Amino acid sequence: MKGQAMNYKESEFKLTKFKELILLPAETEWVEFKEAKSNYDFDDTGRYFSALSNEANLNGSSSGWLIFGITDKPPRKIVGSNYRQQAPGLEKLKKQISSHTNHGLTFRNIYELEVDGKRVVIFEIPSASRGIPTTWDGIAYGRIGDSLSPLSLDKIEGIRKQVGIEDWSAQICERATMADLDTSAIMKARQNYKEKFPDKAREVESWDDITFLNKAKIAIQGKITRTAIILLGKDESEHFISPSVAKITWVLKNEHNIEKDYEHFGPPFLLNVEAVYAKIRNLKYRYLLDTSLFPIEITKYEPWVIREALNNCIAHQDYELRGRITIVENPDDLIFTNVGSFLPESVEKVIEQDSPPERYRNFFLANAMLNLNMIDTQGGGIKKMFLLQRQRYFPMPDYDLSEPDKVKVRIIGKVIDERYTRMLMQRTTLSLKEVIALDKVQKRKPIDNEEFKLLKRKGLIEGRKPNLFVTAKIAAVTDTRADYIKKRAFDKQHYIKMIQEYLEKFTRATRQDFDKLLLDKISDALNLEQKTKFISNLLQEVRRDGIIYLVEGKRGRGAVWELSKKNQKINE
Repeated sequence: MKGQAMNYKESEFKLTKFKELILLPAETEWVEFKEAKSNYDFDDTGRYFSALSNEANLNGSSSGWLIFGITDKPPRKIVGSNYRQQAPGLEKLKKQISSHTNHGLTFRNIYELEVDGKRVVIFEIPSASRGIPTTWDGIAYGRIGDSLSPLSLDKIEGIRKQVGIEDWSAQICERATMADLDTSAIMKARQNYKEKFPDKAREVESWDDITFLNKAKIAIQGKITRTAIILLGKDESEHFISPSVAKITWVLKNEHNIEKDYEHFGPPFLLNVEAVYAKIRNLKYRYLLDTSLFPIEITKYEPWVIREALNNCIAHQDYELRGRITIVENPDDLIFTNVGSFLPESVEKVIEQDSPPERYRNFFLANAMLNLNMIDTQGGGIKKMFLLQRQRYFPMPDYDLSEPDKVKVRIIGKVIDERYTRMLMQRTTLSLKEVIALDKVQKRKPIDNEEFKLLKRKGLIEGRKPNLFVTAKIAAVTDTRADYIKKRAFDKQHYIKMIQEYLEKFTRATRQDFDKLLLDKISDALNLEQKTKFISNLLQEVRRDGIIYLVEGKRGRGAVWELSKKNQKINE
């Protein structure tokens, strides 16, 4: 097959892409796996071309993917495909596809590779053009779950409405020239691009700078875009995007929230992301595994997580709001903030779908950052941040979306609950969804009904909302039985017995005496006010049952209590 004049290559890229696609938890709308034997229907291939092209557009992905030789349900199996393996093979497929689609659209690339001795074919399908759904024989197709069907009217409208939607990051800076870009940043961009696309490394060497910027989708037909200024521009070139602002501010605060240091960074962001990272004091952190006498020593923050959080701020910043990107470094956490609303429905949805969002604020900028290896595959970076925090047994990232035009992400650099940490060490089979919900429990954050039912059904939590805590089952696994007993509420009779025994020994007791006796023994799932109320209710219940009575004062802090005469005689 190597002798064929086609745009598919024996390269490291296609193996990397194959691994990335096959590890997806389930088929997304823009990825399809097929066993596809030699007689696989040509029209079915064309209908999938249309559907995956349209769904890639709607999900903000630059490409859709059709993979032959793999079973479609996880765990996926490599079964191999002999689709068009014999001459003329795949040579004519591109032309044949283009004759049935609107505007002659066809595969961007076709890759063949051998995995475990079996042939796999990967078709890269370009995303539908803005405003124009991709059709096959005049019909635009889409997907509903696993089903292939004509594209729904609302999805057709969604693509058509893209006409006239201006991507701020793709606009041309008319007076800007190559002289306004930083030469060191361009050299770094070339290096990153070759790392991202190793099969193009030799070809890149032959490109001049303008050709490179066009190919990397940073410039448009040799003209300097706002994306080029942000990523590669000289510091003084920021005026080309005025009145918008391209600034990153790093602030260092102490344990009293007092500012100790700060620094501002402008373009080129490609270089200054590393300059910001160098300012962060990523100190060593030690904690003990219960299986070892020696502490584990790691940095407080995973470097990849820091860079991903910062690059996400750059990619999703609403530059027209004229705000800065900020990184506040506190003693035990980092807080990243960018202006602009969070476009996906929720962080949980992004993680669950593990796919690109349906809309991008700065699609051109995000795509350029992807090409320069600054961000992970579109849509997968947030989930990877959560997974890396889990691997370190650290708390999950916190997303604060409470302000309409601001997104805050908090990365915690320490263990905040040893029981949670030991549980992650022991219970490696917990799903990410379960870990995220349990992380909320350890942080005393509210969980929704679905999360509550999930944890309750699995026997991972006890208590009633909002006072939830780790169950005995987990505590037993994590070797924290004593702490569990302290958190769990004793049976009410236990507290009544304590009151009786106290009065038998000391005859009288004030409310302050009862507080000293009981407060530290009541479930830590209750706060101080709730514990105090519990004691008040308990004393009134014991009084009504005739076990104790008031000797002096009224109910409250000045009251004095004794055992009733009846109780004294029984005890005698």
